[in-house]
Amino acid sequence: MGLTAVSLLALASATPATFAQDQVISFINCGDTLTAGYEDYIAEWEAANPGFDVQPEIVGWGQCQDKVTTLAAAGTPVSLAYVGSRTLKQFALNDLIVPIPMTDEEKAGYYNYVPETVTFDGTQWGIPVAFSTKALFWNKDVFEAAGLDPEVPPTTWEEEIAFAKQIEDNTDFDGFGVVAKTFDNTMHQFLHWVYTNDGLVIDADGNIVLDSPQNLEALTALRDISAYSEEGPTAYEQNEVRAIWLDGTLGMIHASFNAGNLANEAGMNWGVAPLPLGPSAKGPGTLLITDSLAVFKGTGVEEQAISLAKYITEGTRQWDAEMAQGLTPLRPLQPQTDELIASDAAWKPFLDGIEFGGPEPLLTDYVGLQNVMIEMVQSVVTGTAEPAAALTKAAGELEQYK
Repeated sequence: MGLTAVSLLALASATPATFAQDQVISFINCGDTLTAGYEDYIAEWEAANPGFDVQPEIVGWGQCQDKVTTLAAAGTPVSLAYVGSRTLKQFALNDLIVPIPMTDEEKAGYYNYVPETVTFDGTQWGIPVAFSTKALFWNKDVFEAAGLDPEVPPTTWEEEIAFAKQIEDNTDFDGFGVVAKTFDNTMHQFLHWVYTNDGLVIDADGNIVLDSPQNLEALTALRDISAYSEEGPTAYEQNEVRAIWLDGTLGMIHASFNAGNLANEAGMNWGVAPLPLGPSAKGPGTLLITDSLAVFKGTGVEEQAISLAKYITEGTRQWDAEMAQGLTPLRPLQPQTDELIASDAAWKPFLDGIEFGGPEPLLTDYVGLQNVMIEMVQSVVTGTAEPAAALTKAAGELEQYK
């Protein structure tokens, strides 16, 4: 991204909108392949909507967001695109996307807070298309080596820190995987602590509330557990920390469901449980991250792009795509949800944490948000700043991005 709201607006207004020709609906899908099921769903939609030609383009994760943004800012937008929901506010404020309002019935079909991940100023600006929640994974063999009960995970931050210390003190392993690299998921990993302690970054009225007692407890706990992490956590993003855990040399990590699948492949003796709770928690929580389908303005096929997006994300079709990708379900469909947990109980912690979880903060400049949060975490993890001072500094800096 890198573009501020002002520069986006300048670019968007500098070039007239380019209207799609021959009723083409261009669609950027992030990843290495087209999302599972989309080829069939698109063909079905085209058959029901003659005269429109959907043209998907696969763009790798590292370039996808930048390409979508550059096209929109230049006035040559793609019709439909897979985007991180955190970008929607920035796109909406710059008049680059069209709203996709949800009915009350549509909102009620999703899990708690999912509609909020795409909502700005009371309006929905995207259709949720991928959902990620997190849970605690632990290595049972490492627990046993440290003298911990391998079947009993920590349930509170106090226990999590104590368990990490016991692993560090009594084995050759590290206790907990801290993510602190200059990478977006450093912010995400900190938000696991925020949302397991009833914290917020920005409230419903648009006020920055990062500098709160709940978040001070969260940042202090992260600082404390860093003493028992892998060496040099600022060198590791979440997949690299997960790799250390899969090697069997790390006691605990916070990760998505797929970590369990990889642990099975590695032959690990592992367990999964809800994220441990902080002293101010009201119940199980997790960061609720979604990606979305956004419909861009100025293509001449906005109405049809919305129709296509709603078709391919309909309940059962969306569920099938989620299961193919190992993603947390966006909707508590029945009987699918009950059958999912019955077939694999490891799913339960990822669904339980939704009740008190929270969305990725929607600010006007998500890159600015990430950079501030990453710098805050790194300063505390490396010991160059105390949690209270780092939190106050970061809260002040976020004012320019809200």
